[in-house]
Amino acid sequence: MDAEVTDVTPVGNVKTEDIEIRLLLEAIFRRYHYDFRGYAMASVKRRLIQAREHFHCQTFSALQDLILHDPGMMTAMLPYLTVQVSELFRDPLYFKAVREKVVPHLKTYPSLKVWIAGCSTGEELYSFAILFREEGLFDRTLFYATDINHDALKKAEAGVYSLDRIKLFTENHRLSGGKGSLSDYYNAAYGAASFDKSLRKNVVFSDHSLATDAVFAETQMVSCRNVLIYFDRELQDRAISLFKGSLTRKGFLGLGSKETLRFSSSADAFSDFAHDERIYQKRDGT
Repeated sequence: MDAEVTDVTPVGNVKTEDIEIRLLLEAIFRRYHYDFRGYAMASVKRRLIQAREHFHCQTFSALQDLILHDPGMMTAMLPYLTVQVSELFRDPLYFKAVREKVVPHLKTYPSLKVWIAGCSTGEELYSFAILFREEGLFDRTLFYATDINHDALKKAEAGVYSLDRIKLFTENHRLSGGKGSLSDYYNAAYGAASFDKSLRKNVVFSDHSLATDAVFAETQMVSCRNVLIYFDRELQDRAISLFKGSLTRKGFLGLGSKETLRFSSSADAFSDFAHDERIYQKRDGT
């Protein structure tokens, strides 16, 4: 007896590409334990289109096939899925606010721990290291620099940047209230600027995912800028909950200029400290 023919007309307005992307992200998580499922769809789709074109795949399903069957492909894919755009003292007014408003509070602690979450290739870390050295806090501070991209962490640990970026870095440092010259912290040779190894002596570079990992240390400050904008609301909430769990009483949380705690379930745990620069302080008893 012939099988009954059923209606297989697609239901709803879900695009085939969006289904493929969801399946691709699920496959990456199950195969390699990188969790991009909570990233904002528009941003992920834009970057996956670039990857699909680069690897000459007609569909996201074809890209998924490559990733599942060629382990080396995941390493090649990470730069597309993790945004590695930063600069020393990016948004100088943020660092000026840290210097002028946050540092006086941090100076009251005998020792400090600072978490740079989503440190990318290290520019944010070196900005903090230089600022803390200039403010006399460096020697009593342990920095945690974390990211999910191993190659980015290696670049951060190396601390070598193209010399043509130094002009911008230098101006940012000046606008942030920098003391002395940025050139005091690097050596220039062969078209590159290599930052002083002493800036890394109090740094722990570590693989950490805001999507899947837990709190790993008690800290007095967390800086996570231009990261949460790539997450959906649920993942943003998870990340902010991790920061809340990491911070000591009266600890500080610095976010990017486009990010806010407004819609987070942890919003009541923080008070505005430097509103324009998106720096928050953890409330007592939270």
